[in-house]
Amino acid sequence: MPYLGNPAVDRFTATKAASVYSGNGSTTAFTLEHSVGSDEDILVSVDGVIQEPSVAYAVSSGTTLTFTAAPSSNSGNNIFVYYLFRTIGTVAHSAAQNLSAGTGSFTGDVTIGDASAADKKILFDGNAQDYHIGLDDSTDSLTIGKGSTLGTTTSMAIDANGIITKPLQPAFNVFPASDQSNIAINTAVTVVFGTEAFDQNSDFASNTFTAPVTGKYQLNVHLQLNALDTAPSLYQLQIITSNKSYNLTLAPKFASDPAYYGITNSVLADMDASDTVLIKIYQADGTAQTDIVADSNFNGYLVA
Repeated sequence: MPYLGNPAVDRFTATKAASVYSGNGSTTAFTLEHSVGSDEDILVSVDGVIQEPSVAYAVSSGTTLTFTAAPSSNSGNNIFVYYLFRTIGTVAHSAAQNLSAGTGSFTGDVTIGDASAADKKILFDGNAQDYHIGLDDSTDSLTIGKGSTLGTTTSMAIDANGIITKPLQPAFNVFPASDQSNIAINTAVTVVFGTEAFDQNSDFASNTFTAPVTGKYQLNVHLQLNALDTAPSLYQLQIITSNKSYNLTLAPKFASDPAYYGITNSVLADMDASDTVLIKIYQADGTAQTDIVADSNFNGYLVA
């Protein structure tokens, strides 16, 4: 069977045990016929006298033998180099080829990149989903994201000033598109939020926020009310989640119907993935005259 792959270095070549040179009284550097790894890998004799490694001579770049003092110019070959050990071949990994290994450990610093103007990343090659962490050179930021391409689906970015942003972190802020006039009495009225200031991760729709993952969500609502009635026994602002309703109750004791009144409720709510939350207001008895003004707002975000 023929030999496969690159042939081993000097596989069928007889190598010399020694090299001979002639001194001229001025030359100090000679080229070895075999590469060696250290000064002690050769035995050097000049005019029959054994030379001390690293004192009388030194080897650099594997094949350059340099004497401290130039050998004499005695007639004939008066310098003998005996190879005790030699470097047969070395293996160098090509920068243009991928490096693959099962496991590995490092005891020192690991540098990724060469200071050039280019993105650098570590790719986690998953079965169903890939992730990456790397330097986005265009923004000078460290990014963590989904997929194999840097910067396409970034979950977190740290810029040169240490500022952390989370472009996909669930967060929203919504407003009524118009006033909601003369709310009904003795019924929980859903507050209509028709305008989105922002809806990061697209979790808000049809007056409802849907939790994309299980976690703790900060929820805040402020209703600007006009034409409140003094007759009702209570107004109640409700943050209603799938798990629990968080109610703020106001028992009005106004001398006359207020033209303007603000009411606010907030909570850090425990929500499971796919749980929903919406805002309702309840007026017990009185006259259906209260308006929810478009200056109202509802916002929230995933805390943990």
